[in-house]
Amino acid sequence: QVTGHLDDCTCDVETIDAFNNYKLFPRLNELLENDYFRYYKVNLKKPCPFWDDSSHCGIRDCAVKPCPSDEVPDGIRSGSYKYSEEASNLAEECEEAKRLGAVDGSLSKETQQAVLQWTWHDDSSDSFCEADDIYSPDAEYVDLLLNPERYTGYKGPDAWKIWNSIYEENCFKPQNVKRPLTSGRGDDGGHTFYKWLKGVCVEKRAFYKLISGLHASINIHLSARYLLQDTWSEKKWGPNVTEFQQRFDEVITRGEGPRRLKNLYFLYLIELRALSKVLPFFERPGFQLYTGNKSHDAEMKNLLLEILHLAKSFPLHFDENSFFAGNNKEAAKLKEEFRLHFKNISKIMDCVGCFKCRLWGKLQTQGLGTALKILFSENLIEKVPESGPSYGFQLTRQEIVALFNAFGRISTSVRELENFRNILQNMR
Repeated sequence: QVTGHLDDCTCDVETIDAFNNYKLFPRLNELLENDYFRYYKVNLKKPCPFWDDSSHCGIRDCAVKPCPSDEVPDGIRSGSYKYSEEASNLAEECEEAKRLGAVDGSLSKETQQAVLQWTWHDDSSDSFCEADDIYSPDAEYVDLLLNPERYTGYKGPDAWKIWNSIYEENCFKPQNVKRPLTSGRGDDGGHTFYKWLKGVCVEKRAFYKLISGLHASINIHLSARYLLQDTWSEKKWGPNVTEFQQRFDEVITRGEGPRRLKNLYFLYLIELRALSKVLPFFERPGFQLYTGNKSHDAEMKNLLLEILHLAKSFPLHFDENSFFAGNNKEAAKLKEEFRLHFKNISKIMDCVGCFKCRLWGKLQTQGLGTALKILFSENLIEKVPESGPSYGFQLTRQEIVALFNAFGRISTSVRELENFRNILQNMR
């Protein structure tokens, strides 16, 4: 039932479905199976900064299997902290770089200086995410293909607490305006809530819709890869229609489900727009997806550029010029609030009790944070030099992997929706 025009956009659902499911999704999937994108370095042992939480999920499917370091390609492991020709040649030269992700002590003074500047830049104020300390001894590489996002059994009060904290404390919402379908008194079918949402500025409305879209996307994955059978001989994962309907059916959710799905499409447009904007950064001859396998790396860069050109060719892009377009001082203040709220959400991911959910939560918030960073850095991206380091605008490997995998998750959600639509039609 989710069709037609999307609010705050010039686009419609049908255009996105056709573009994603038949053009973009298959290519993006191929890219994400590549070594450069499948290994994500993450620290899953960071304590929750907001409440005392030791309730880790004991369910087997919540566990994450880190990679033995010898399985991670040399190029990724050898501190290929950046991917310019110079950095990769250096990485090959230094023997100590075998130590996982360590910045090598034998690097020349100038290179050490450059690495420090990179690190400094990565932590600088344009970041929308609490960066994981990937040099921490607790950070490990995870093979995303071996730890897919799916239903783990993590639900109930612990999971509710995470989402409640995100919506109630970080979505600019006053306490007295209740979210639709929250249990307890005062639920008027979301009337007060949507009246409030309509009245706020476009940026705050967009913020809420991005978070709601991310929530919807995660719920689609859980419904599409549900544990249908668990016996000693085999586990079977597949689409669970009842689970899907409980979260998205118009009648069961009293109109809320279709709104959530429209927010998913809104999130799709925002991240697609970021991919179309970041093309000049990746087009530079000095940029490579460095894994150590030269011919394969070149092939993957071509596929990456093909995907970005495809993203750019999308006919009805979101126009982010309406964002932060008012009075300069007000706009800067609002942008900073927006960034800090989002940063806070990325910290909340360290409170997720299920490690697999935490892994994908961290990756998807970092991916969205990177997309926002790109949208707000357009002028800097245009000035990125053809070769040499670009101090104005920089993306770490971590951000690149998160950006494409996060968009891969949303692209998969849009594709899964078509699957659920077909299943439901056949059931009628």
